[in-house]
Amino acid sequence: MTLAYWITAALLALFYLYAGTLKLLRTREQLRPMMAWVDETPMRSVRAIGWVEVLGAIGLILPPATDIAPWLAVVAAVGFVLLQVGALRVHLRRGDRQVGLNAGLVVVAGVTAGLGIAWL
Repeated sequence: MTLAYWITAALLALFYLYAGTLKLLRTREQLRPMMAWVDETPMRSVRAIGWVEVLGAIGLILPPATDIAPWLAVVAAVGFVLLQVGALRVHLRRGDRQVGLNAGLVVVAGVTAGLGIAWL
């Protein structure tokens, strides 16, 4: 069970660390080819989402690795489920039907949360 958690958590953390760092460091023009929704979103909000993603990625790994408040990893995984549900709503409201990545991330984050609960 723990190996499965570490695999899913590591994959999720790598994805969100990358995506969050992009949102924190790149300009709107640099993000636009990958994320068309940034045109309709204030950059302050894009940066805030980037911080949530980076901190959530750290939350998936650090608490269980140090055995300090490991329940925070479950909170981070559930947070990513909620983040992607929101992202799905944004994409669908914009008429963007390419939501496979978002749906996949909901599943992986949900599995990670479930594994984290079972592991605690």
